[in-house]
Amino acid sequence: MSDNLLEIEKLNVDYLVDKGEFRAVKDVSFTIGRGEIFGLAGESGCGKSTIAYAITRLSKAPAWISGGSIRLTGQDLLKLPERELQTIRWKRIGMVFQSAMNSLNPLMRVEAQFHDVLRRHTGCSQAESRTRAEQMFRLVGIPTHRLGDYPHQFSGGMRQRIVIAICLALRPELIIMDEPTTALDVVVQREILEQVVDLQRSYGFSVLFITHDLHLMAQLCRRIGVMLKGELVEVGDVSQVAHAPKHEYTQKLWNAIPQLPDNRHLSGVVA
Repeated sequence: MSDNLLEIEKLNVDYLVDKGEFRAVKDVSFTIGRGEIFGLAGESGCGKSTIAYAITRLSKAPAWISGGSIRLTGQDLLKLPERELQTIRWKRIGMVFQSAMNSLNPLMRVEAQFHDVLRRHTGCSQAESRTRAEQMFRLVGIPTHRLGDYPHQFSGGMRQRIVIAICLALRPELIIMDEPTTALDVVVQREILEQVVDLQRSYGFSVLFITHDLHLMAQLCRRIGVMLKGELVEVGDVSQVAHAPKHEYTQKLWNAIPQLPDNRHLSGVVA
């Protein structure tokens, strides 16, 4: 059995525009190992989120996947009919989107949102989903009595934890985190990242962590890829990419990070 959970090979994603087709992702290839936290970095508009949506096949018109393969434990997700894909999406591959508030229904109590997800994918009863929701709330450090609250009654950091908890409730093999802490202050960012690492070590799932912030990525990942204008220009261990980058753009990204006297910008959650 391969050590890779996810294998992406020569992925192309196009957008239909007035002048024809625009290629937003160009022959991108990378792998994510079992139990690995892999980072995908690059400036806004470089194609990071487009790749995330392609993996889950959530791309909507005018975007379309024009080539390549995306294999989860050897199974090409791009060849699956929608009916089969629904048994994989969220249950085996979860996703934490950029804006937690937009991921939660403001008109539903949090417990009801847990129940909707669990009933749809596992068929469990309301009592069983309540038990699982309480377990997930305890894991992410939120008092279980808050399950009856609405999303607007939580802080931004707590809403992000709720989204992570709902994602983890189905115990997926891969979690895609698309800039999950962008709107949060640095203290809350740190707390959530530490929690993600703790949960990953306990459950053993893999993570695709997407951000434009290399500093943040260095705290979480051991291996990262750097994207530029739809192309994956570099992949390697964090230390190699940081100290001996092969691409000029990667060097510019690192140079944009303020250098602390003790180089603490490379120390972080993952030792």
